[in-house]
Amino acid sequence: MEQQILVVLPHPDDEAFGLSGTLAMHVHNGARVTYACLTLGEMGRNMGIPPFASRVTLPAVRKAELESSCRAIGIQDLRLLGFHDKTIEFEDQELLDSRIRELIEELSPTLVVTFYPGYSVHPDHDACGAAVIRVISQMPAEERPTVHCLAFSRNHEEAIGRPDVHYDVRAFLKHKLASIQSHRSQFQAAELLGKNELTQQEIEARFGTEHFWTYRF
Repeated sequence: MEQQILVVLPHPDDEAFGLSGTLAMHVHNGARVTYACLTLGEMGRNMGIPPFASRVTLPAVRKAELESSCRAIGIQDLRLLGFHDKTIEFEDQELLDSRIRELIEELSPTLVVTFYPGYSVHPDHDACGAAVIRVISQMPAEERPTVHCLAFSRNHEEAIGRPDVHYDVRAFLKHKLASIQSHRSQFQAAELLGKNELTQQEIEARFGTEHFWTYRF
């Protein structure tokens, strides 16, 4: 059983679809989860359907949505690192790495979750995962936490194989769906999820399993 988990992702909502059920399960099992979110997603194009945010208000809206998602999952320790959306690949590498290193030294996590660098579609995703891997690779092998990665780019399994970690999160669908629905400005699916005539079986098939790749250093 994990004791301390550190999640490092670049945007509010990155946790919702692929990770929230797993995190809710770990919280239920007694783990403490710290979620370090690099940005507020302030450059996101979506403003709600119909729009209810503006370019000016979007950062505050997305911060509130992230806090709501964390409550739904059961995360009590949210760290907002203050980097700028869509610029993670251009950030000062030493600064970015140092912020992640400080969290690892403070928390001594047994598990770190991030994006698989190079296989996560968005440049911010890849740069975030690369920073986490850089920092942990510099640690003595015997002190490194386990790293589980999210990946979903086209043909990623041809390069990195199939995921080796699978969680049945059907018992935590209430938490997962609430996490998704928290991000109202970003997901049309979040707006429609409660209105669609999905059977419980369809919901479980769509959202009931989460997969990860263990990073091999």
